[in-house]
Amino acid sequence: MNLQNIKRPYDVIVSLGNACHPAMKLREHNLRTFSGPLDWCYSPSLSDVNRLLQNNFKGFMDLKNMHLIDGSDHLLKDGIFTQPIKSYYVRDSYYNILSVHDFPVIPNQEWSATYPSYKERLNHRIDRFLEKITNGQFILFVRWSANYNQAVELRSILSQMVKGQFNILILNPVDGLQKVNEKNWEVDNICAVEVSNLPFDNSTWNYILNGITLTS
Repeated sequence: MNLQNIKRPYDVIVSLGNACHPAMKLREHNLRTFSGPLDWCYSPSLSDVNRLLQNNFKGFMDLKNMHLIDGSDHLLKDGIFTQPIKSYYVRDSYYNILSVHDFPVIPNQEWSATYPSYKERLNHRIDRFLEKITNGQFILFVRWSANYNQAVELRSILSQMVKGQFNILILNPVDGLQKVNEKNWEVDNICAVEVSNLPFDNSTWNYILNGITLTS
């Protein structure tokens, strides 16, 4: 499936990671209508995301599996820096997915102090994500970084979850690449492209997303 084949209207367009840039770029292009459960996480391996989807998010970010690790970023509100507040890195060790922007660094307070409100917000995002992909007639899933086998596995899992039709767009970063290079994996519903290893590069996303629209 080539890039031109996926340039069409969709009812729902969602990011499957691996970090926040797909969700941010979809929003900048007015292609994102809700905040998904993976939008502001770091999910380096699509295999772990596949397992998460296959499990219908069961146990995702459960407190017993979450561990504080070294590093910090900034607190986001739906992907927007509203205040200059640092945030903890907290890793879900079961799914190997990292929360980056959710837990504020508050003096004399444990990172887990804000966990109840975070989990409530996350559960709402999961429910909305599942509802959208279940009821949408035509859906586009966007993923930064995945190999062929992972993408084929994702397609198989989504075929069990999605009642309508769907396409998967895979963007694989390559150091030093100056243009978008289409890779014909010869798999229905999967479009894979190689792109510059600059996740926020406007020229790349403008080229990729041009011609992709929302039905409403």
